[in-house]
Amino acid sequence: MTGLRLWAPWLLLLAFLSQSGTALAHKASDSFIYLDSDAGELRIDVALRDLALLVPLDQNQDRQITGREVRNQRPIITRTVENGLELSAESGVCRLQGLEWGLSRHSDGRYAAARYRIVCPDGDDPGQLQYSLLFDQDSLHRGLVRITSDSGSTLAVLSPDRNTLPLTSGSSRPLETFAAFLVEGVVHLLIGLDHILFLLVLVLPVSLMAPETGSDTIRSSIVRLAGIVTAFTVAHSITLALAALNLVTLPIAWVETVIALSIAVAAVNVIWPVLGRKTWKLAFAFGLIHGFGFASVLGDLTSGVSDMAVALAGFNLGVELGQLGLLVLGFPVLCLFSRWRLYQRAIVPAILLAVVGTSLVWAAERAAFI
Repeated sequence: MTGLRLWAPWLLLLAFLSQSGTALAHKASDSFIYLDSDAGELRIDVALRDLALLVPLDQNQDRQITGREVRNQRPIITRTVENGLELSAESGVCRLQGLEWGLSRHSDGRYAAARYRIVCPDGDDPGQLQYSLLFDQDSLHRGLVRITSDSGSTLAVLSPDRNTLPLTSGSSRPLETFAAFLVEGVVHLLIGLDHILFLLVLVLPVSLMAPETGSDTIRSSIVRLAGIVTAFTVAHSITLALAALNLVTLPIAWVETVIALSIAVAAVNVIWPVLGRKTWKLAFAFGLIHGFGFASVLGDLTSGVSDMAVALAGFNLGVELGQLGLLVLGFPVLCLFSRWRLYQRAIVPAILLAVVGTSLVWAAERAAFI
């Protein structure tokens, strides 16, 4: 009975992660808004999985959304999306005149897409965009905006606490773009359970090597941790840039599946180091794949955008800040726990078991979309 009581919490953790991990591990909830200032047109793409929170898309309750079901709900979808989107000029609220409607595909699945002509009172140009779709249902939802004009393209992020965007034609706001995508990088790292679990299994061995308080041991642990973080950072920064710049593209379903498998392999390697004990090499190798996962946020929005480098730098730095924040808070706690024999012999193996099981569930679910 003692053994059962010891393992029960971790088995429950495994069950919880297996059930809830899919939503937590995938790409964040985003809508894409493309505004062509010169043509006076706007296109908005909203993920079907997000629309399902607002509109009863799965009418036969088979947990699959078909094209026919989406078309049947087109009037409700159109009304819902238009209610969450408003453009205005000095002369008043602008009207959206429908031009085209259908389905589009982004890196993470199917989206409902609509293109509109923007008709403002007195023929004015729109001066402000307000977006509120899904914020009441998901506080982490974002509206990713790309504004195009003859002078170039700019990017912006709309969120619950910043849902209004001035539309000054031709203006470039690099500092605002950098700050917005820096925040999104932090958020993306913190809500990405797969990336967090990967970091956990990378630093666990380092924490187990530092059960003593000697200065040499502490220094050695810090050096090892710095090597792991640096290797992971360099690797995912390389592939994040390559993917976001469209120099190298990989199918997102393959990337997500390999990310899940990489977590399982890294966890197994803690107990059976078949790939060696130099964790920084493992961090670099799998960090290359994780970079493609991070890039899924930017790749659907930033192709050919003039301030792409600014958005990329902000997002990448945000990912690093989120990662460092987790390590600063979590690594000392892991080192403290490592002094307990029970933690080393029972709790760590149970954590690794939960991580392996969860990762394999993710891999199986993601492989179904390949």
